Amino acid sequence: MNAIVQNGYGSPDVLEFKEVDMPVVKDNGVLVRVKAASINAGDIFSMRGSPWLVRLTVGFPKPKDFIPG
Repeated sequence: MNAIVQNGYGSPDVLEFKEVDMPVVKDNGVLVRVKAASINAGDIFSMRGSPWLVRLTVGFPKPKDFIPG
């Protein structure tokens, strides 16, 4: 599966297009194929890690969730 992966905070240059493992679906879960996606202001703040207080919720010193969205 292809994904946009974030391994640190910063400008859009920190985002990389990579091949990742397919997620494991739990008994009460669903796997959805996404054809298009968008971002909003919250995603941009999370990507940059600004203001610094955002890092307390999304991960310090690097993001907890490597695949945004």
